[in-house]
Amino acid sequence: MPFVRPRYARLLPISRTLLLLMLLALLAACATAPARNPMAQWVPSPNFDQRRPVLIVLHFTGGHSAQQSLQTLRTSNDSGPVSAHYLIGRDGHVYQLVADELRAWHAGAGRWGTITDVNSASIGIELDNDGQSPFAPAQIDSLLGLLTDLTTRLRIPRTQIIGHEDLAPGRKEDPGPLFPWKQLADAGFGWWPQGTLVDPPADFDPWMALGMVGYSLDNRAATVRSFHHHFRGMEGDTLDAQDLRILYALTRQPSVPAAP
Repeated sequence: MPFVRPRYARLLPISRTLLLLMLLALLAACATAPARNPMAQWVPSPNFDQRRPVLIVLHFTGGHSAQQSLQTLRTSNDSGPVSAHYLIGRDGHVYQLVADELRAWHAGAGRWGTITDVNSASIGIELDNDGQSPFAPAQIDSLLGLLTDLTTRLRIPRTQIIGHEDLAPGRKEDPGPLFPWKQLADAGFGWWPQGTLVDPPADFDPWMALGMVGYSLDNRAATVRSFHHHFRGMEGDTLDAQDLRILYALTRQPSVPAAP
């Protein structure tokens, strides 16, 4: 009588494969599960949410290639370990280095409005640029696409997009006076004066206005330089009549960007 192999024997290799896959899935789930304090009884609540950023900070790398900057952002610079969530090359290629929900080390010391721990409250975007050259059109196109994604998906207000030098006047100068803030404003991003600029009333306080917009007043000359880079694309550390018109227009707009 011939030997008949049981039908279940053919399923054995598949069952082993399935068991291995289930074990790998279980290990992966354990690896990503939130840490639980062994001193406490775990009684989970559904009433929570992920911490979300409320600000986007733009930088230039100051380097000469995206690959060089990728290396720096994955190791360190002269000041120690540094990172950003995204890097955009001059050709428009977008790299992500840190997950959106995690804290990248890109902003350092500084503040914007009431936000003092900027790294914890922001997304950092590096632009491959040496700080002396115009930003490439393909790069800005990719930036606009990325800003559309981030502000929509993470619900970041479109006005909450600033430069590194805006939060750290005197310490940082990126993305600098060559960055096309007006182009971003025309696409609906950032903070920009709307309508016809008019002279403010005689009692208008430009320093209070700068503080309302979000700037620190610890070093007023440095703050004016950062303001000039952002809103006028020029150098200079003293306020003039046009600055007052711009500040007056900014403070009369529906909301102040530093208060998300």
